[in-house]
Amino acid sequence: MIFADIYMDLAKRNVRLHFLRSLLAVIGIVIGVFAITSMGILGSALQVAVTSDLAEQGGQLQVYPSSESGIFGTSSEKKLITEQQLSKIEKASGNNPVIPFRSSFVRYSAKGKENFASVYSLAPNDIPQVMELEEGVMIRGGSRALISSSIANEYDLRVGSRIKVGDEGHEKSILVAGILKDTGFGSGISTYNSIIVTDRLYDELEGKANGYDQVLVMVRDIDKIDDVKESIEKNLNGRKKTVEIMDLRGLIESINSIIGTVSLVVTGIAGISLVVAAVSIFNVMMMSVNERVREIGILKSIGVKRGEISRMFLYEAAILGFIGSLIGGILSLLGGGVLILLVLQDISFLFAPPTLLNVVWGMAVGTGVCVLSGVYPARKAAKLSPIVALAAE
Repeated sequence: MIFADIYMDLAKRNVRLHFLRSLLAVIGIVIGVFAITSMGILGSALQVAVTSDLAEQGGQLQVYPSSESGIFGTSSEKKLITEQQLSKIEKASGNNPVIPFRSSFVRYSAKGKENFASVYSLAPNDIPQVMELEEGVMIRGGSRALISSSIANEYDLRVGSRIKVGDEGHEKSILVAGILKDTGFGSGISTYNSIIVTDRLYDELEGKANGYDQVLVMVRDIDKIDDVKESIEKNLNGRKKTVEIMDLRGLIESINSIIGTVSLVVTGIAGISLVVAAVSIFNVMMMSVNERVREIGILKSIGVKRGEISRMFLYEAAILGFIGSLIGGILSLLGGGVLILLVLQDISFLFAPPTLLNVVWGMAVGTGVCVLSGVYPARKAAKLSPIVALAAE
């Protein structure tokens, strides 16, 4: 243990004696660890964001008209879920809430500016089950609507503001009754750039239709989602496939897989800088061995073993790697935080355990790469003949 401390002290001394050279090597490691860890942090934060947003809706089943014959049927009429099919879905779903809705794309104007948004039609009692308010009240009828926070922020709208919805010449003035909370990566009914109205107002805007674009089944017990899905399949897709049923669990897995692959590729590209840093460490260690040949000869002449000589140089590589990785890890928290704010606009994802784990892995990889870069120079130092080493100038 005493000798181990001596070799560590010798390694620290050599780092201090060649401070500028060591500093340049450390900067290379800092850049490498910062690059791969920041990219890893962003990728993990995206996965956490998507998973958390969709997991909250993991008990949802989306039921919509079958696309086997295309989005539209043989006529120009849009395919819809009929009242008869809705009754079958309700029966197959048991006591789980069933929420039918229609949707379209409408033109609207606010404060003299025009734009387009998604409009959704729901029964008043169904609205609180699928969305939350940021401010205002839920709608019960009349020419009142809920708008997404994105629309409210863009046009500086408040509860009580008015917007005009519909084609030019057939516009309808609508009162903003409430502003919706942004639910992020949602599905089925989006709360981004959307307007929520009741069925009666939707009929006035888009015309009455005998059916629904989609039905959400809110499965209370997520463990029974497969049973509910199978029951709906059995009731509606017996002889002919009339509806499609989407389970969000598969969507979560697909999105996570895509994000993971992209993140891995980007991290791999960033890892090139760590390879460059490893070459720098290798060069520093080779220079250290060449400069300390006589010192190695003296140590060997007093009985220091090969493994101990090798360990001394590995300690030096580990010190450089740890310092560089530590600084790079700290900076990656700042860099990753900035990326998360820019992309997700929610710094809380930075502190999720899977995200912070990237810092640990980044520091471990950075230190490990440095130690590996020092293996060959350490072995070369250990193999030097004491007679040749002592004779070196």
